[in-house]
Amino acid sequence: MLSNEGELIELIKRDQWMMDILEAVKQLNLPDCWVCAGFIRSKVWDTLHEFSERTTMSDIDVIFFDKTNVNEEEEKKWEEQLRIILPNIPWSVKNEARMHMVSGFPPFTSSVDAISKFPETATAIGIRMNEKNDLILTAPHGVGDLFHLVVKPTAYYKETTDRAHIYEKRVREKNWQTTWTKLNVYHI
Repeated sequence: MLSNEGELIELIKRDQWMMDILEAVKQLNLPDCWVCAGFIRSKVWDTLHEFSERTTMSDIDVIFFDKTNVNEEEEKKWEEQLRIILPNIPWSVKNEARMHMVSGFPPFTSSVDAISKFPETATAIGIRMNEKNDLILTAPHGVGDLFHLVVKPTAYYKETTDRAHIYEKRVREKNWQTTWTKLNVYHI
């Protein structure tokens, strides 16, 4: 059904709920800002499983990159701004310039760098709305695994035993196959 990034963008454009979220995030005017991970992944998997209703998400991941203000309170302020715009959305806003302090990983150089180091290739994807209201997609590992219902680790999570354990634990805890039964999950 989906074969390229253009088709994915069109799928999102036809989803008013997703467009409302992207418009709300755009209003914040955050630097290097993306809505990512499950926001896109779940839409694709729901579509490929022919679900008639959207799968509930625990949060909507919004990331940005700003080295000038790397405190969690700032992120909470942005979450509150988003709750004012769209109150019924479970917002999660993170400054990727700060996340190395939380994860213990080396610092990221940008939001796209952070996305490239998400645990799964199918989750390592982001989208944003630019000033012309065009949708811009970033998929550092491509969209093939996402479209083919493949869950496998990014190269970053294969580099060390500690990261491999994080990937394996995440896949086990997320247990995505109970919701999306056609998934093929690969282990390290």
